[in-house]
Parts: sequence; structure tokens; C-alpha cells
Amino acid sequence: MVIDEVEEKKEIVNRYRRLLRKAKPVLEDGDAKIIKKAFTISLDAHKNMRRKSGEPYIFHPLAVAQICAEEIGLGTTSIVSALLHDVVEDTDIELSDIERNFGKGTAKLIDGLTKISGVFEYGTSAQAENFRKMLFTLSEDVRVILIKLADRLHNMRTLESMPRNKQLKIASEQSIYMRHWLIAWD
Repeated sequence: MVIDEVEEKKEIVNRYRRLLRKAKPVLEDGDAKIIKKAFTISLDAHKNMRRKSGEPYIFHPLAVAQICAEEIGLGTTSIVSALLHDVVEDTDIELSDIERNFGKGTAKLIDGLTKISGVFEYGTSAQAENFRKMLFTLSEDVRVILIKLADRLHNMRTLESMPRNKQLKIASEQSIYMRHWLIAWD
């Protein structure tokens, strides 16, 4: 597969600008600068990573952040957290780096996203009550769950690059997860 790096960089910038346009209604003074900083860190942290589709990995956190801004209506701290949601798990960046650059609130959301990841991977026999207890224990802030839902939603929207059997398996797991989540919040 031949990659046109110039076109790829243009597309990354276009997606970043689209995110800023969608986030504009919730932005206050200085927020665009904070989002740019998060984008730059995420872009650099994921610079050599690609998704199974072959796309640059940065497309994923950008999409998750856009879902948070546009479809869920979350604010700057959540958008920043969405942009950075995989860096602690997948790169050399540590939670202390997040706190130093973005403050305790963002670090707490990222920490919650990292801890809740295991809960979101369970796909079969978790009982709704145990699931509810795990969610409440692992997440003191509902934004953690909303950002994770945006993450899962984007993963579901981009299943076409996977083999059919994996698509079915992931879709089934997400269906079970969503059912447990809805029961837990009912």
C-alpha cells in the first residue's frame, strides 16, 4: 500500500479543523489552544501507528473527540480527554504528563478511561448488577463513560476493515455491553 504522506497530512489537518468547528459552540477563551495542545501531543504520540484499515491512528482520537463535541455535546475537558484517551495505554506518555500539561480534571478522566477499558472488553457473561457496580466503582465522573461510549461507537462505525467473523464478534460483544449498560443505568 502506497501512502501519500502529503495528502494524509492534509486530511489530518482537515479533520482537526472540522473538530474545532463542531466544538466552537462550547469553547471559551483559550479552549482552542488547549485542544490544539492535546491534538499535537496525540498526533506525535501516535505518529507511527496505524489502524487495521491502514489509516493513521490519529483519525480515531479525532473522531472520538468529534463524537463527544458534536453528537454528545461535551465540553473542552472531554474533547481533550477524547483526543488523549489512548496515549497513556498505548504510548510512553504517563498520567503525570497529562496532569502537568492539562490539569487534574483531565488526568482524572484519562485515568478513569484507562481503568474502565477492561470493563468494556468483557463481552459475554457479566451480570448486569456486577457490571453496574464495576461502572460506578471505576467511574466517579459520567464523562468517562460517555467518552468511552464515543470510543466504542467510532470503533463500531469503522468495522469494515476487519474480516466478517471479527465484525460479527465485536458487534455481538458491543450489543451485550450496551444491554448491560442500559440495565445498569435504568
